[in-house]
Amino acid sequence: MTALFRRTADSAWFQNAVTVVIIAAGVIVGLQTYPAVVATIGGVLDALDYIILSIFIIEIVVKVGAEGRRPWRYFRDPWNVFDFTIVAVCFLPLNAQYVAVLRLARLLRVLKLVRALPKLQILVSALLKSIPSMGYVALLLGLLFYVYSVAAVFLFGPNDPVHFSDLPIAMLSLFRVVTGEDWTDVMYINMYGCANYGYDGAMDLCTKSQGYPVFAALFFVSFMLLGAMVILNLFIGVIMGGMEEAKAENEMLEREERRKSGKSALVSEDIDLLVSQISKLHHELAQLQLRVRNGEELAAEEARIAAEA
Repeated sequence: MTALFRRTADSAWFQNAVTVVIIAAGVIVGLQTYPAVVATIGGVLDALDYIILSIFIIEIVVKVGAEGRRPWRYFRDPWNVFDFTIVAVCFLPLNAQYVAVLRLARLLRVLKLVRALPKLQILVSALLKSIPSMGYVALLLGLLFYVYSVAAVFLFGPNDPVHFSDLPIAMLSLFRVVTGEDWTDVMYINMYGCANYGYDGAMDLCTKSQGYPVFAALFFVSFMLLGAMVILNLFIGVIMGGMEEAKAENEMLEREERRKSGKSALVSEDIDLLVSQISKLHHELAQLQLRVRNGEELAAEEARIAAEA
């Protein structure tokens, strides 16, 4: 029986069938957002929903059965835990007032596509691996926002109370600027003064009109260069690095699975894997050399300062 479960879980038709069911679950959840559709075929949609839930339960049973006498190994895979959690939430004893929560739990089934499609797994893995580095980039971006927001409140607050009346509003306005949403209008208001631009229909808020033609342009252009074109691109670089790492790990896992199944990997694939690993090690070595060089320069500078003292 264990062999049957294992063959079924590893078969392409089983995985493709689960993918089709996931897509159908997403379509059904979308149809349930239309009151007219629910009023017409609501019973059919509910029946299909229970059928889909039953198929997901069968999927779990098959994968647990494939582990044989060690069913707990099923939960060693984070994706299996994710699938099990989505199904388990649907059995929570919720009252009628929590129906919306149950519907949201059903909506999570669409996320099972991440498990069904390997390329999506690589993307999600890359994002998860990039979170630590993205945190530092976000901290740098937050510091940039804070410095510019405080400066904007002091400089442009009296002229433009709509966008820079206080610190939270200023940070929200700068977020609008960094996303490129009509950021030139915010700049022109502070270049020409609220009495001359941008406050039509709200002149009662424009009490201290004062323009900064040169400084406002330098302020907003520099913020766009630093925020949008430099720091935000760091996020892309971090994610791309995580993508390469996740891709290398995925190739390694596929290679191990082929070996376990008795299929020898192609020589070209082995070479590509080794090249990617060597490239990764070379990148890490370059970073380590840079850190050592910076440490030596810092030690030399400290020694020079000590000698002068």
